[in-house]
Amino acid sequence: MQTSLPLREHVNDEEKWDISEVFSTDEEFYETINETIKAVHTFENKFKGTLNNAEQVMKIMPEYSQLLINLDRLVNYAELRLSVDATDEAAQTLNAKLNTSIGKITSPLTFVEAEMSNLSIETIEELIKTSDYPHYFTKIKNRKRHQLEPVAEEVLAHFRPTFESPFDLYGTTKMLDISFESFEHHGHKIPMDYATFENEYEGHPEPEFRRKSFKHFSQGLRKYQHTTAATYNMHVQQQKIEATLRGYDSVIDYLLEEQEVTREMYDRQIDVIMSDLAPIMQKYARLIKEIHQLDELRFEDLKVSVDPEYEPEISIESSKDYIYGALKVLGTDYVDMLETAYRNRWIDFAQNKGKETGAYCASPYVTHSYVFISWTGKMAETFVLAHELGHAGHFKLSQDNQPYLESEPSLYFVEAPSTMNEMLMANYLLDQSKDPQFQRWVIGSMIARTYYHNMVIHLLEAAYQREVYKKVDNGDSLNATSLNAITRNIYEQFYGDSVKLTEGTELTWMRQPHYYMGLYSYTYSAGLTIGTIMSQRIRHEGVPAINDWLETLKAGGSRSPKGLAQLSGIDITTDQPLKETIRYIGKLVDQLESLSQELGTID
Repeated sequence: MQTSLPLREHVNDEEKWDISEVFSTDEEFYETINETIKAVHTFENKFKGTLNNAEQVMKIMPEYSQLLINLDRLVNYAELRLSVDATDEAAQTLNAKLNTSIGKITSPLTFVEAEMSNLSIETIEELIKTSDYPHYFTKIKNRKRHQLEPVAEEVLAHFRPTFESPFDLYGTTKMLDISFESFEHHGHKIPMDYATFENEYEGHPEPEFRRKSFKHFSQGLRKYQHTTAATYNMHVQQQKIEATLRGYDSVIDYLLEEQEVTREMYDRQIDVIMSDLAPIMQKYARLIKEIHQLDELRFEDLKVSVDPEYEPEISIESSKDYIYGALKVLGTDYVDMLETAYRNRWIDFAQNKGKETGAYCASPYVTHSYVFISWTGKMAETFVLAHELGHAGHFKLSQDNQPYLESEPSLYFVEAPSTMNEMLMANYLLDQSKDPQFQRWVIGSMIARTYYHNMVIHLLEAAYQREVYKKVDNGDSLNATSLNAITRNIYEQFYGDSVKLTEGTELTWMRQPHYYMGLYSYTYSAGLTIGTIMSQRIRHEGVPAINDWLETLKAGGSRSPKGLAQLSGIDITTDQPLKETIRYIGKLVDQLESLSQELGTID
């Protein structure tokens, strides 16, 4: 029988992260906001209108960077506080204070990049050659043609909190307003909430339970589809307005500029997966249906494990052995970071009411990374933890070796270190035992967790997002009916007749916060492509490949995605790495089929 989640205050401290290194108290956070607002106005009064040569630009860079680091610290603290308990009124108040203050911090600083962009190309190229921020100034040069007049940039910065408010509204609706009714199952009342459905019920081994929970979950979502659609439409229409102001023909081109990715690379990632990976995942869907002897494979059955009765249980303590064992190939310094993460409570394992769903890694420049996960004790969560610690390891190496303005890589690359760690975990587990049932479980987890989640779910979200922005570019407004139709159409294209899209499938768009984070969703498959090829290099080449990878992580944001991939020995200007990755997934599905036949679970 399922039980409801405990309140945050009732969770053991050892399962919670310790964020006191960011700010020791909320009072310190509030003091820092006030101090930073004063500091940026002093900075503005001192330097605005003076950035007319390379020497003057270099003079202000240390102070400018420190102000941005302070802002990064404030933003991360507010997110860390609120995401673990959206019902915490103190965290809500703190987040609201940040939202009302962020414009007061960012708007006085807009003159910096505006004046830099007004420098001559020759002066910017001099800064690229002689400064400690060559890639930062390269991006300034590339954005020069889309930069607005300083006064316009300042006005936009003042409105930035308003532009971000749809995301906050989405989170409020999702975590505080949407309520789910409990449902009956075998004489028991089963409680329902967002976190429990996504962490436990979705992959429940019993078809009746799984399908019943999905039906009730969808009924809860449906009540809020119009509000959520209006919120999302507000967000994308604001993006279109800014894209147009800056001279972009498409919102997509506007969002890709920041990622340093061409439209061709973006479209290729979506189109090749939709065409080449779809048949492989349709085969996987039919395999799941046969293994579980289902009358039909419904949308809500796609996340069931290949062998749910076999999946080992694992404690937080015992997860260390797998994390250290899988990732020790990256060297002693990397393992030291992992040990510190456990020992010093960088990780929030807790399950509690009000905690957001999913997993993420936040990386304040002033401290270290913090990993957010809801630990349910399933072995597959070692993949999730390895993934998020991949971000932590990446940002530690980046921040240790790069100044703040060169530390953060493009979104296109940011998921490569995390998904590469998942591959290292899979390879480690496969080497632990040749037992066919264990091997099948590992391969099944790789497909379901690493590839289905990152390369299919997020890619379908990306295909959906592309259709949304096409409509926005054409001047269309969006509502629940149109968003539902786009979602269903994308799933129909990908799965064909291999999966029955039951009622509620079309509401999947309501569940993903990534839609408020630019073109984030497609970058999972881009990162996983790099991660897959890199993990194969490490497996077959050993130390030379590892050294290439560590140097790539240290490079942080000092190169474009193309440049970072080149450091790793991978050419992402062609479709070869993506097609190789898809072939690898096909081999995994074939292995899963062979092992299932060997074990007698299918004919």
